[in-house]
Amino acid sequence: MHRTVPVSRVIDLTDPAANRIYNMTVEEARELVAGGDATVVARVDGEFALVGQRGRSICLARTIGRLMRYFIAKWHDGPILIVADRIDAIRAQLVALGLEGQFHPSYTRMVPAHYVVRIELVGCPDPSPSYARFFTPARNALPADVAAIGERYIGAAYHEIARWLDRVPPKEPIGVSFSGGIDSGAVFLLTYHALLSRGDSPARLKAFTLVVGDRGPDLDQAREFLRRLGLDLFLEPIPVRPDEVKIEDAVRVIEDYKPLDVQSGAVALALCRGIRARYPEWKYLFDGDGGDENLKDYPIEDNPELTIRSVLNNPMLYQEGWGVHAIKHSLTYSGGQSRGYARTYAPLAATGFEGLSPFVCPAVIAVAEAIPFVELTGWDHDKLYALKGQVAAAGVKAVTGLDMPIFPKRRFQHGAVSRPDALFPAGPDSYRRIFQRVYEVSAALPG
Repeated sequence: MHRTVPVSRVIDLTDPAANRIYNMTVEEARELVAGGDATVVARVDGEFALVGQRGRSICLARTIGRLMRYFIAKWHDGPILIVADRIDAIRAQLVALGLEGQFHPSYTRMVPAHYVVRIELVGCPDPSPSYARFFTPARNALPADVAAIGERYIGAAYHEIARWLDRVPPKEPIGVSFSGGIDSGAVFLLTYHALLSRGDSPARLKAFTLVVGDRGPDLDQAREFLRRLGLDLFLEPIPVRPDEVKIEDAVRVIEDYKPLDVQSGAVALALCRGIRARYPEWKYLFDGDGGDENLKDYPIEDNPELTIRSVLNNPMLYQEGWGVHAIKHSLTYSGGQSRGYARTYAPLAATGFEGLSPFVCPAVIAVAEAIPFVELTGWDHDKLYALKGQVAAAGVKAVTGLDMPIFPKRRFQHGAVSRPDALFPAGPDSYRRIFQRVYEVSAALPG
């Protein structure tokens, strides 16, 4: 028997307050999205996840820093589109409608970052969505001058931090998820400089460093980074026991099973919980996620699907994956950091923090895409891996006047613990089994 309660054809569960739009209201931006014209949506300045509707035509658009999923449910008199940032929110809505039997996590769809996705609610069979790119940064547009590139790139990140701070109450404390690496180091120094430039007290600022068990290498690195700059007083270690880094919790929170993203999500969740336990009212946290993607600083040798030519020739490969029309593209999960940013977004949201990584903001990505990587590296792996430190150090010096220490790259989950191999399961199958257990499903999982 069908329920008789009236149901909207579009159920939008996204939080309008989570959007950061700087040049118009959320309602104005939503109207632009509703029109479906990608060149018009490109005018929206900020980070957003927006639903626009005109009749049976619904358009969805998001940037990397905001997650967005959808599900088309069958109702007795036509389809219903449910939009949310999380799979479990979609599932809960289906339960509320008495439609839980239609749910499977692989039936949900992630809106790929930087596209307008148009869906026509016209009944069964459901038509395929269409995709129109609204973010089209020019490639290789900057001169091959590391100092000039650094000033532009780090300057763009500083601009994002400064205008984010404009929206934060003036006495609220600010935290940075801090390892002493290039990205978190740059974010910390830019935030410190922004507070001083505004005439705010830098005492608002803390550098939170996760320490799991018997002291991972990040603590020494973080301490040395700040010591060299005379900023030791800002360091605040957050110690947690190894059993507080819970893989199943991370899978449940980030709603994914990619091993490196789950591992990163697990330590991010442990850090957020540790800060929350110590500071129940703390709200604002910066991080440096996205810096590796922008400067293409991942070991190509670790991925048999990649070559340096595929990395440097494909626009935004690390941010978006192979693209929405590629056979490797996952409808359930999108690709690249468009998918992977859940490792940062979800732990923050689950523990009540509001966060910003300036490196996932479109204006910053646009500068990164303009870097002439081939001209600067000559297809040389080592030159590519060294480039991020050179660009960031030059940019921090230009923007803040500070000489930023540069240490070798290390993933968050590898720096927070002394023995990551003892803490994290080996092999992707372990993570898939945990995901299946969380969702009580046994069917094959996508991507």
